[in-house]
Amino acid sequence: MFDLRPVAYVIGLLVMCLGLTMLVPMLVDIVEGRGEWAVFFESAIVTTLAGGLISLASQNAVKDRLSLQQTFLLTTSVWAVLPVFGAIPFVLGATEARFVDAYFEAMSGLTTTGSTVFSGLEELPKGILLWRGLLQWLGGIGIIVVAMVFLPELRVGGMQIFRSEGFDTMGKVLPRAAEIASSISSIYITITMSCALAYLACGMDVFDATVHALTTVATGGFANYDGSFGAFTGSAQYVAALFMILAGLPFVRYVQMLNGNSRAILRDSQVRAFLAIIAVVCVVVTVALLILFPHDPERAGREALFNIVSIMTGTGYASVDYMLWGPFLVALFFFLGLIGGCAGSTACSIKVFRWQLLVVSVRAQLGRIRAPHGIFTPRFEGRPVGDDVLSSVMTFFLFFIVTLGLFAVALGMTGLDFITALSGAATALGNIGPGLGPIIGPAGNFAPLNDTAKWLLILAMLMGRLELMAVFVLFTVRFWRA
Repeated sequence: MFDLRPVAYVIGLLVMCLGLTMLVPMLVDIVEGRGEWAVFFESAIVTTLAGGLISLASQNAVKDRLSLQQTFLLTTSVWAVLPVFGAIPFVLGATEARFVDAYFEAMSGLTTTGSTVFSGLEELPKGILLWRGLLQWLGGIGIIVVAMVFLPELRVGGMQIFRSEGFDTMGKVLPRAAEIASSISSIYITITMSCALAYLACGMDVFDATVHALTTVATGGFANYDGSFGAFTGSAQYVAALFMILAGLPFVRYVQMLNGNSRAILRDSQVRAFLAIIAVVCVVVTVALLILFPHDPERAGREALFNIVSIMTGTGYASVDYMLWGPFLVALFFFLGLIGGCAGSTACSIKVFRWQLLVVSVRAQLGRIRAPHGIFTPRFEGRPVGDDVLSSVMTFFLFFIVTLGLFAVALGMTGLDFITALSGAATALGNIGPGLGPIIGPAGNFAPLNDTAKWLLILAMLMGRLELMAVFVLFTVRFWRA
């Protein structure tokens, strides 16, 4: 019989940790003196007790090893359950959100999507704004652990190619997850603190620097202002671009660098491809902006760099309404968001390595067509790529395209126009943040959407963050019979 207790035990512990984290914005609200601290105190009590009771009820089934079914279920359940509790402060607090809106915001936070249903952010208590930032920061470190531990073990979307990166779990999922989380935590915290200090040097106050550092390093994009990052200009945009790039690189390379391999990042082919794409697109967009707005070359380059990095890493910050830049650049941004960052980073979407594997696979296939008797072996970083990896990657691309189409059609059936439906499906499935058009574009938010559309986008955010297949497999009969 399928034993849910090991899964419930881990979820209970994580819920408890989430509840304890709520004490941080509570302290901020106490300092601010607006009387909102009770919201987080009540939320922390409810969340911590619920998590503790779940863990206590399941602790007699604790194991170092999880079965394949339990691992799949745990991976999906964590991202479905934690937003329920993360939504409580939004329901009880100054936002007074309905559950669908609160759950949408919490899911967007923990999946680091960055889409929001809240407006008037400048008037909200600082505790709520900090909570949004903390949700994204926790989701960022969480997805790194998932990418390093769970997805390679589950052979999802070609991620098994990274099982040889010194993080082979071989069934010991929980101890290895704790070990990896511990090893990357210091790096993640160091980058976050460095980002906050750099923002301070750019003129941000302590609170803005802290919250924006949390959401920058998580590549989440929640900001403290309705105008997103448009409230800051000049050097702050360069700082944000730098740290979004750093967060979009594989964290395993940082670990290797600390262990003495100083050239680990530069030797990674997906890192080189990631940086090359940013550089090339930045030149193209800068030239296009100079044609449209020839009066300020420095600003053209800065706006191009900032918004390109934000979209490609899935951060979702916007410094301007780039919908006004014309259809060519808008279309370019749409496809750029579908590339994503590097595997094992906080960035999202399809990921650079999958595009690289698609290219080498197509190249090998073309070689076979030209020379039927030749031997053409796809290689990635100098190593032959197995048929199982290529099959997983091709399956991921197929499922991504089909799923994107289904969500776009479903959103269209709720009454949304074509641009809103398609870009909404893409931004949720790719965990990018803003969509396109006047409603959900960089100058809008997701509040005007109907409840059905919001639930569809919530599901898309969950599926996209967990690489689709980890969620799809739960709906197969054979999975539950195994």
